[in-house]
Amino acid sequence: MNLRLELFVECIETSVAFYRDILEFHAPKEITNTYISVRKGNITLGLGEMKRLPVSHPLRVSNDSQKKGLGVEIVIEVDDVNELYHKVVAKEYPLETKLTKRPWGLVDFRIMDPDGYYLRMTSMAIDES
Repeated sequence: MNLRLELFVECIETSVAFYRDILEFHAPKEITNTYISVRKGNITLGLGEMKRLPVSHPLRVSNDSQKKGLGVEIVIEVDDVNELYHKVVAKEYPLETKLTKRPWGLVDFRIMDPDGYYLRMTSMAIDES
């Protein structure tokens, strides 16, 4: 089983640049569409333009007081969270939280993508089943 998330964004170019250049997802260099998939490992994010959603779509944000992704935290497990953290910091991308060891034993840091989607970049959970 794999997971694919659809994120509706204001600007495809800005979102693709973030996921490609900051988080190192595989993404096309040239943007030729209003919907682009970016991939890393078993993660696929579909990035579509918010303005292309029908007015009646339940996910369409219609004014500045509404927040995209409200109530959702996207958790991405990475092989080396320390390495990714230092790459993000070196690129001077703003952090929501610094690299922190959590009470449940994992290490993570949190950032917001350009559209305000909240991302927790975390170490891999140990499967104890």
